[in-house]
This record gives sequence, C-alpha cells and structure tokens, in this order.
Amino acid sequence: MEYIENKILFLGDDVSPLLKWLISVEGFVMQTSEKITTELIHSNNINFIVSYGYCHILEKDILDLFPDRAVNLHISYLPFNRGGDPNFWSFVENTPKGVTIHYLDEGIDTGDVIAQERVEFDTKQETLATSYEKLQLTMQDLFKQNWQDIKTIKCKRQKQVGKGTSHKVKDKRRLNHLLEDGWDTLLCVLEEYSDDK
Repeated sequence: MEYIENKILFLGDDVSPLLKWLISVEGFVMQTSEKITTELIHSNNINFIVSYGYCHILEKDILDLFPDRAVNLHISYLPFNRGGDPNFWSFVENTPKGVTIHYLDEGIDTGDVIAQERVEFDTKQETLATSYEKLQLTMQDLFKQNWQDIKTIKCKRQKQVGKGTSHKVKDKRRLNHLLEDGWDTLLCVLEEYSDDK
C-alpha cells in the first residue's frame, strides 16, 4: 500500500495544545477557526480534517471530500449532549459524562464513534471550569493515544447507540440563573437542579 502524506486542516483555536502537539508529530498543519470552503480545501491539497472546538457546521460538499478522513473531538459521552454546552447539560440532565472522538457527518455530533472515555467528577469540589479543563485534558490524551490509527484509517468505528440528547447554545439561556458564580459554579448546584426536576 502506497503511503500518502496527510495534509491536515485543524479546525479550532490557534493556541490549542492539541494543534501544537499535531504540528510536533506531523510537521505542517494548517489551522483556521473561520468557516471553510471547498476552494480552501482544493487550493491547499487538504486530505484530512481534525475538528476540535470548531463553531461552524461543515456542509455536505466539504464532507464528501473526506470519507473516513474528517474527525471531531467532542467533550461529551455521545450520544448524550450533542451540540452546545455539553459539559453544562451533562450535570443539569444527569447524563453520562466524558469525551468522544467521532467521524464527521451531516448531523451535529452524530457520526460514528471512534473512541470514548467516561470521566468522573467530585461534584462537591469541582466547578464547571475545573470539569471543563479535566474534560479537555482527557480528550487530548484520548486523541494522542488514537491518532496513529485514526490517520491511517485503522481505527474501529461504531454507530451511536440510543437517541441521546442534543442542545443549542441558546437553550442554556433559560437556565442562566443556575450560574450565579459563572464558570466557578460548583457542579453539585447543577446536579441539585437535575434532582428537583
């Protein structure tokens, strides 16, 4: 089998530790947090996409260029908490907490799962901010452990099981009263809301 060098497009923050790691192991990696076009893909000969914290939905014409070569890193245990504010909703709705690497498809966080990891929290001690950081570190480690198989398309994949849950960013607005301390809100405050429902 002929080796094809990956020309990776990282969709996400330009100061992401994962971007720095990818560059250290792959050499050149192109990065953007802006909405991408097929012209950008073609003019840069991109043949692999890694999305991590990217705020735009990829259109079908772009996804069609990357069969098995476009992955997303999402800080929820899919199929739970697709979409916006997954960490917040996992406590408010008392759903499984964790991280997932999955293939991108036309839905929002609905693609086949490559790897997942559950994450436990001390809800009386940890806040939304500390839990977010913990999820980010877990996600980065999971990606590093699986990158070799992902980039060579040797990773396992499985369909998401169950209906799960999904949220838009605006859905959180009606519950902003729970965030009196902002991101320093203790997780147990959100769990108490879940228990009261």
